[in-house]
Amino acid sequence: MSQTFRTACLQLNSGSDLAANLAAVKNGVAEAAGNGAQLVLTPEYSLMMDGSGRVMREGALEPDGGAALAGLQELARSSKVWLLVGSLTLKTGEERIANRSYLIAADGAVVATYDKIHMFDVTLPDGKVIRESSSYRPGEQAVIAATPWGKLGMTICYDLRFPHLYRALAQQGAEFITVPSSFQRQTGKAHWHSLLKARAIENAAYILAPAMCGEHPGKRQTYGHALIVDPWGEVLADAGEEPGIIYADIDPARVAKIRSMMPSLEHDRPYTVTKNC
Repeated sequence: MSQTFRTACLQLNSGSDLAANLAAVKNGVAEAAGNGAQLVLTPEYSLMMDGSGRVMREGALEPDGGAALAGLQELARSSKVWLLVGSLTLKTGEERIANRSYLIAADGAVVATYDKIHMFDVTLPDGKVIRESSSYRPGEQAVIAATPWGKLGMTICYDLRFPHLYRALAQQGAEFITVPSSFQRQTGKAHWHSLLKARAIENAAYILAPAMCGEHPGKRQTYGHALIVDPWGEVLADAGEEPGIIYADIDPARVAKIRSMMPSLEHDRPYTVTKNC
């Protein structure tokens, strides 16, 4: 069983200035590394956050991530940390762009990528309509990556509302699941904490959820409250509403202990649904 390790989740207030956003990420990762973090995570839309789909498309990086991704790889290498880049927006060769998470090893190599599967096509309580699928091409592949501490499952933001994805990741061995997010303030107040705790409890997995916070260009408001939740549903760290960094010491043995004590991942059964309506 792997040893305990320290993780850090950044909480950012990114806008539409890529250089400023990249500087904030670099500063946060350097601070986290200086405080002993071995795995550092950034939120969804780390380097570009605007409520306008047009602005996001125009600001999307080249398909290979270009200089921005290369800079993040060097950041991981120079900081000697594993880096989960919550997401970058990338051109795809078609009108819609990709929303892609990157897991970068401490030597700077890209270990895994994940394209957000579920699109945030909703009407918020105040009547605001968001149609993420009009600007973003959904992914089609769930992803688990090997790390020095165990298996890590990758998800992004709105994926959080689809428990079958997390179940599949856990049943394939994921012990830690990442949920980099830019959760809307209105829905975050109602659901963020409950959903993250539920995903941790259901799957006896650590949930690592870096987040965006505050006001963003294009009249976008995000909830903040980056969270680290343990496999029993205990919140180990909560970033509140302002930019900052949260830390927790992660014990892979706790995942094994809880899954042994309550092996619900092994208890799924086939069933049919009878509709008497």
